[in-house]
Order: sequence, then C-alpha cells, then structure tokens
Amino acid sequence: MSKGIVLVSGGMDSCVTAAIAKDLGYELYFLHVNYGQRTEKRELQAFYDISSFYNAKDTMVVDISYLKKIGGSSLTDESMEVEKGKLNREGIPTTYVPFRNANILSIATSWAEVIGAEKIFIGAVEEDSSGYPDCREIFYKKFNELLSVALASDFKVEVVTPLINLKKGQIVQKGVELKAPLHLSWSCYKSEDKACGECDSCFLRLKGFMDAGEIDPISYKKYPDFYQEFLKSSH
Repeated sequence: MSKGIVLVSGGMDSCVTAAIAKDLGYELYFLHVNYGQRTEKRELQAFYDISSFYNAKDTMVVDISYLKKIGGSSLTDESMEVEKGKLNREGIPTTYVPFRNANILSIATSWAEVIGAEKIFIGAVEEDSSGYPDCREIFYKKFNELLSVALASDFKVEVVTPLINLKKGQIVQKGVELKAPLHLSWSCYKSEDKACGECDSCFLRLKGFMDAGEIDPISYKKYPDFYQEFLKSSH
C-alpha cells in the first residue's frame, strides 16, 4: 500500500482531504502543526479525533511556534483583531499567516523522505477561499517543481491538492459522499467552545453547507444572516 501524508489542521477542508486520500487507498500518515494560533487546543483535538476516525497508521504533531514570534497575523498576534467574515472578500485578510504552508510542506517533505511516502495531501482551496497567496494552485505547482530537484535522485514525492479548484459547497458535497467526519472538524479562527459564526472561516464553512443544502453539524454561538435564512427555508 502506498503511503500518503495528509496535512490535517482539523478543519473541514483537511477533513475532506483525508477522506479523499483514504478513498484512493493510501496508507494514512497524519501531520499537524501547532504554531501559536488562537484555537490551537481545539484544532489539536479535532486532529486527534479525525486521526482516530480514520485509524491513521501514524501521526505527527510538530510545534512551529516561531510563527507566533514572527507575527504578522491576527491568528497568532492577539493585539490584532480577527476580521469579521466577508463573502467575496478582496485583498488578503489579517488572518493570513505569512508563508505558513511552505513551512508545513517542508516538514511534510522531510517526513516523506524518511518513511518513503509518495504523496503529500493538503486541503488548500483557491477557488472559494479567503485569498491567501499560499493557497493558490501556482504555489503548489512551483513547490512540486522545487521537489523535483531538491530531493535525493532515487526519491520522488508529489504535493497533491484535490480541493484546489472546488467551491466550498462542492467540498461539503464531497465530504458527505465520502462520509467524512465533518462533525469532528473545527474551522473557527476565534473560539474553542462553540464556533463564533463571525470570522471568515466560519462564513466560508457555513456558506459551503448552505450551497450544498446540508446542515452544519457543529455548534455556533450565532449564525450569519444568510445561514439563518437558509435554516428557515430548510424546515
């Protein structure tokens, strides 16, 4: 069985990506990073819950809290405000963590070399996302080009982005189709008890469930207006 490393933040996109890797028949190795984010404990719980659900062959949790020291993001710097959600946002929100995904992929690549993994799965989304530059398809194309020259000549690994061109509604549909444990995932940027329902991540997640005609199984402190209307119409 081929080995696949899945980057599992604990969010909805990484949960569905794990389901896809499982469906493709890969032996699952789950990687999670703590980087000093506001919801670090809750995301870690989601990671372990999803790992247990899929009976991952092995898991690795890595601390890269130097990203908190570097700062520049409202996810790691509590003096910065987490912006309220905004659909069809233009520009990069304050929740962007500078070059985070490159840091995570580098760790995954090191692990892949050691265990002989053929694929590194990441749930990056460009089509329907907050506009982070390290979630663009071109970023992963160039990263794979780097891997083609950066590794030992007898080792090949590829970064795979199965969700990159999907909209959030399509991601939810894919998760439902593959019976992904979406109830175990956590997407909120601000809260660790109930999801805030106000941040960009909550907005995008709820819009995805609405567009898919599905009810989000996790609890929220409040729902945005568009989702409240959806709930009323779905009863």
